[in-house]
Amino acid sequence: MADAKPTKEPEALQEDIEPIEHPVDKYVILIGDGMADFHVKEIGNKTALQAARTPFMDLIARLGEFGLVKTIPDELPPGSDVANMSLLGYDPQKYYTGRGPLEAAALGIKMNPEDVAFRCNLVTLGFRDGRVFMDDYSAGHISTEEALVLISELAEIVKSRSFELFPGVSYRHLLLWKGGPEGLATVPPHDYTGHDVTEAWRVYEEEPLLYEVLKKAINLFHRHPINLKRMKEGKRPANAIWPWGQGRKPVIATIFDQYDLKGSVIAAVDLIKGLGKWAGLETPEVKGATGFLDTDFNAKAQAALNELKSKDLVVVHVEAPDEAGHMGDIQEKIKAIERFDKEVVGTVFDGLKNMDCSFRLMVVTDHYTPVSIKTHARGPVPFVIYDSLEVRDNPDAHFHEEWAERTGILFEKGFKLFHHFVGAEPRYVELDPKKKK
Repeated sequence: MADAKPTKEPEALQEDIEPIEHPVDKYVILIGDGMADFHVKEIGNKTALQAARTPFMDLIARLGEFGLVKTIPDELPPGSDVANMSLLGYDPQKYYTGRGPLEAAALGIKMNPEDVAFRCNLVTLGFRDGRVFMDDYSAGHISTEEALVLISELAEIVKSRSFELFPGVSYRHLLLWKGGPEGLATVPPHDYTGHDVTEAWRVYEEEPLLYEVLKKAINLFHRHPINLKRMKEGKRPANAIWPWGQGRKPVIATIFDQYDLKGSVIAAVDLIKGLGKWAGLETPEVKGATGFLDTDFNAKAQAALNELKSKDLVVVHVEAPDEAGHMGDIQEKIKAIERFDKEVVGTVFDGLKNMDCSFRLMVVTDHYTPVSIKTHARGPVPFVIYDSLEVRDNPDAHFHEEWAERTGILFEKGFKLFHHFVGAEPRYVELDPKKKK
């Protein structure tokens, strides 16, 4: 695979973009996680978005306001937590404290101001020649049923005044350190698939209490029946946990408090559900939504249309393209993008047109997840806004990175795209983001 630099940033500035002023009845945001990519030699030096058949996103690109948005500030790591916070209108440089607290909210875990929440992966580590290797950041995308057994047993062993472990979905779980310290230099495991992570592992040794939890996990999982069965079936064992993305609880105003919009977020992963809960959005469960390639795309779209019967704003997040990027599988990524286009974008767009209402629909990706590097990367990403009251005409436009760049439109401060989308600046709410409640 060949990788190239992400599309360069256009010269246009946020101040040059005319605001959308007229209100509409419904607002919908469809997020294809990690769809943006570099050029890949094996598909004709195209990106995944260029290679995929996306008739609905292309149609909306021709009829809507098309451009780029910089969702990741230079000072913050390129990840779904930061990017999606931007897409919901929150400045991550003010409000981002870490991924863990967002996922804690999704699991209904109450945090005190002094607590630290870690996202906690079940992983497959290789211990060879005195070194530690990240063989798989997801323990072979272990099933939720298998993970529940492992995490529940470990939770009983590690529970104390300091630690509590909570099960999530598949490989994604949460570790709460009550009164834990800040500043531990952890790294996302998906950034190091197949790499030597010895130095990153040694960081945990700096905190003996936390390191003891990790050792207990290895001892429990080493000969656990679930792992023995997985290895017999040729699957990766979940032989360790990897805490990362830690932080204290954020303090943010809800979307309703800021814009008078009642809303919901349709998502499978705890990160997005948690971010939605912090933003005051409802997070209905959707049967068949897995956060992986096998997710039920259509069920998410139907859930969004159902929520729109009583909500002003609905956000739909689909993880599948991002997972394919982490796997380094360009064909699976193209397939995920095509299904997102047909089963989510097409279904929601048609459904909205059949409603007796005005609406604004945004289709966007949150960040790059190039198959060539199997992790997130920086760069402004494409967005398009279709307004049922102000249809535009961009002949021959296609929804991909290069066409978005040609428009010359760039939201340098990503969180301002949401303000533009809903046609309003946020109402001031008396909250200090640094204040601990």
